[in-house]
Amino acid sequence: MTFCEECHDMVVYLTEDIMKEKVVKGKIIKFEGRRAYCPTCKKDLFVESIHDYNLNQLDAAYRKAEKLITVEEIQNLLELYDIGKKPLACLLGWGEVTLNRYVDGAIPTRNYSNTLFEILSDSKAFEKLLETNRDKISNVAYNKSKAAISRAQQSMFKESTDENKIESVAKYLLLNLSEVTPLALQKLLYYSQGFVKVFEGKYLFKNDCEAWVHGPVYADVYHKYKNFGCDPIDVAMPFDMVDLNITSSEKEVLDSVINHFGCYSGKVLEKMTHSESPWLETRAGLSDSDLSKEIIKKDLIKSYFERIKQKYDMLNTSDIKDYSRDLFTKLTS
Repeated sequence: MTFCEECHDMVVYLTEDIMKEKVVKGKIIKFEGRRAYCPTCKKDLFVESIHDYNLNQLDAAYRKAEKLITVEEIQNLLELYDIGKKPLACLLGWGEVTLNRYVDGAIPTRNYSNTLFEILSDSKAFEKLLETNRDKISNVAYNKSKAAISRAQQSMFKESTDENKIESVAKYLLLNLSEVTPLALQKLLYYSQGFVKVFEGKYLFKNDCEAWVHGPVYADVYHKYKNFGCDPIDVAMPFDMVDLNITSSEKEVLDSVINHFGCYSGKVLEKMTHSESPWLETRAGLSDSDLSKEIIKKDLIKSYFERIKQKYDMLNTSDIKDYSRDLFTKLTS
């Protein structure tokens, strides 16, 4: 509740989201704000929490418009490199008061903001700053940041390799198959994901699979090779096995998928996936021709291939052949 001066009474105020604008340093900044008003006379009311909310929204909109670093990003920087405000200010050659003000919400100048953005986004830039000015901070602060840089770089490398994992798998399949169409490649990626999960206990790649009309599809890979249409993929590939982000145990599973599913055409593989529950359950309620980008949940893939592994008593990857032969027999009988 708050006091309405128009009604001269305490009222339970109402709120609504509205577009607001304010001139900040000569620029008109538009932002999504909030208005508090009296339910009786409809007059605007001052509510401290709403006022603070609007200030935060204005601050965020201004920083976004001017491409300035946010308080949250500065805090993330301090956490990422495990460094305090005072040692970071020393490394940058700034006054400690200056950095404290930015952490407390003051808007930095563009040059100062760009400097903070650079070291936040590039661990090597921060590492260079740390080494160049290591005599300006204590050994304890230096060692903590040095260890944090190592962790950050390892994390970034892992994210990078995870992003490229499905590309490595696709390239491995292309290298080891004489002819494979875009349709067949999609189904082989799907079977690779399922069988690596049950034999290795982990998903081969993090990409989601979609239940398209013609079976499971990994959209990014599809768009990369879709111009080949129904023809085998024929591209100049300047890479070899050592370039690929695939472990030896993963290769063992992939080789079995290649041997026991790679021998079939894309249309046969499509029919195989159409008979399996992950695709069927995801497209429940859709006709055969209905377009859909519904994601086949990884848990569905996992549980289905776990049942297959148990049903066919698969002790090693070569046992995949029993399932592939059984599927083909059912389709042709």
